[in-house]
Amino acid sequence: MNSPLTPLSFLDRSVSVYPDKIAVVEGERRWTYQEFGVRVHRLAAALQHAGVASGDRVAVLAHNSPAALEPHFGVPLTGALLVMLNFRLQPAELAWILKHCEAKVLISQPDLLDPLRPYLGDIPHLTLATSNYEEFLATGRAEDARRVSSREDDRITINYTSGTTGFPKGVVFTHRGAWINAMGEIAEMGLTADSVYLWTLPLFHCNGWCFPWAVTAAGGRQVLLSKVEAERILQLIEAENVTHLCGAPVVVNTIAQHCLAHGLTLPHKVRIMTAGAPPSPAVLRAAALIGADMLHVYGLTETYGPYSICAWRGEWDQLPLEQQAVLKARQGVPYVINGTDLRVVDEYMQDVPLDAKAMGEVIMRGNNVMLEYFRNPEATEEAFRGGWFHSGDLAVRHADGYIEIRDRQKDIIISGGENISSVEVEKTICDHPAVLEAAVFSVPDDRWGEVPKALVTLKDGHEATAAGILEFCRGRLAHFKCPRHIEFGLLPKTATGKIRKNELRNNAWAGREKRVN
Repeated sequence: MNSPLTPLSFLDRSVSVYPDKIAVVEGERRWTYQEFGVRVHRLAAALQHAGVASGDRVAVLAHNSPAALEPHFGVPLTGALLVMLNFRLQPAELAWILKHCEAKVLISQPDLLDPLRPYLGDIPHLTLATSNYEEFLATGRAEDARRVSSREDDRITINYTSGTTGFPKGVVFTHRGAWINAMGEIAEMGLTADSVYLWTLPLFHCNGWCFPWAVTAAGGRQVLLSKVEAERILQLIEAENVTHLCGAPVVVNTIAQHCLAHGLTLPHKVRIMTAGAPPSPAVLRAAALIGADMLHVYGLTETYGPYSICAWRGEWDQLPLEQQAVLKARQGVPYVINGTDLRVVDEYMQDVPLDAKAMGEVIMRGNNVMLEYFRNPEATEEAFRGGWFHSGDLAVRHADGYIEIRDRQKDIIISGGENISSVEVEKTICDHPAVLEAAVFSVPDDRWGEVPKALVTLKDGHEATAAGILEFCRGRLAHFKCPRHIEFGLLPKTATGKIRKNELRNNAWAGREKRVN
């Protein structure tokens, strides 16, 4: 009476319950759940025909498309591990990942595979690289697919981290963890069979935060979108009656600023889940003004994506919008599926007080923490020291127990012995009416050792000066926290919308010795 937990069961159920219901939309193409199931089994058969066996790795390099969605079911059906690749990485970086995971098959799209072709001959285990997904699908018959039984603790995917602080690490997910996280997304996001989910989040990012499995489990509809464009997003929200989407704060801000600049609001209530970087209250206020129902969650690749949520309390609805946004900017409490396995601790792994002042490292354990780093036992042991996963994020705890991220350990600025949270300074700068977004990082200083510097992007049609930004900050922050240097320009970002502070910091410290936290 104990069935292994696997997200493959979600597709089985929805095909049985909703065979004629539209499951997937891409442009003018639509597939019912019955058709979706057939395509998944054709993919499994094609992979097995190509020699893929249980335990092999199948890599996918594709925009949000059937070629990125269907392997989330088709690859695990064969017992193989799915490796979703970040298509914004350089060819040499992708080649390194393909070698490290020993991928046997690479499914790609022509425009993404072409730059990688010169490297393919040096990837020893790769036996097939296909750039025409539909042609590859045609080589398999659904009835020929041989489903490999999976135990719930078997590996299902490997997700490689961005590698901003060194070589990428392969984060291993299990069938059980993916099943449980998907159920958590259903509960926290409020997914039902009537839900229409728009893919603004890259499917390569933590397996789309497990939403390929979650939406399928709920029997909802998935609308594929290959490029984030505010106008196209709004068109699809109206045309497809989109009810849910996910994205980094930069995606939310893109939608909100487009609407505000054109005097628009969302045609109906859309629930938006944001994570990937701490959203500023300014972004959350803008989203509220256009009619979005915002959910702020927090997690890492190592936690299958979202792990905690700023669980909303009814009494907060009576507060002014500005105060609501400040509260919603917190990272909150664990998902209901994770219980209480979220702590903020000092260097001795003792819990910090609930005073919203003492900073400590966020640590987690439980159902939604990775199995391991693939073929990297040293990094795995370091990450799990003391029996908890160490996030590297610094946070405080409020009196109600909600956590609030203040910085990454490596991003804390220590100026004259004072700790400065770059996130706190960024939130303040983003409250300026002319500011779209900002990054704050350390730069060397002969007197103080290091001081904060801000790179600021202004909203279209707005103007501001460095002196004006500084004056704005001094009215809201202790003077030692205010940026000593302010420049204007575009922020360098990762494919998932995170600001590359390491790049900004490294450029500032080139030729100088940076202190180590």
